[in-house]
Amino acid sequence: MDAVDSTGSPDPSPGADPAPAAGGGAAGRYTRSSAGMVGALVVTLLVIGAFVGFRAFNRTNLDVKPERIDYLTQVRYAQEAGADVVYPPRLPAGWYATNVTISPGTPVALELSMLTPHDRYVGYVESPASVPDLLGQYVDAHAQGGESVRVASSVATDWTLWTDDGGDTALVAARGSGSSASSLLVFGTVSRAQLEQLAASLTTARLPKG
Repeated sequence: MDAVDSTGSPDPSPGADPAPAAGGGAAGRYTRSSAGMVGALVVTLLVIGAFVGFRAFNRTNLDVKPERIDYLTQVRYAQEAGADVVYPPRLPAGWYATNVTISPGTPVALELSMLTPHDRYVGYVESPASVPDLLGQYVDAHAQGGESVRVASSVATDWTLWTDDGGDTALVAARGSGSSASSLLVFGTVSRAQLEQLAASLTTARLPKG
């Protein structure tokens, strides 16, 4: 007869392995679940690290350049519509146009944005606005200077030179009179000589049909 302890339960047989404690299976399952959670966390951290590294690489090496545009095509369209446009027929070596806006009228309004090979910005504007208004809008309302500059251009030879505290230089000229009068402005962070070169190239010559 098996011995019974004071609780009334039979004593285990001598030499028999003790029965697993209650909840022993749960403890085993908990251990395996913890290992799975650690593995998932490691995978998650690796994915996050790879994503952060990828973004950092792209931010460091991504070199986005503005789109180059064919501004002469727009000038030709304006000419075919009857506009008398003052424009540069070519740009200095390495320069390229990034944006052009031509508004019909008498006189026509033209805005041309350019970049140099060193990413220096240069702008050219033909507008019915006055010289002070152009300087205030595109350069600085408190631009300094007014020195007279002679430029060998078929469009305008008498220009004035202006600068501002931000490093911009501008050349401005008046063209025409009465209702057809317009102001011409070349400006940017390039040298005065480069701006004079651009101003000297301005023309109203008709472009051949494409």
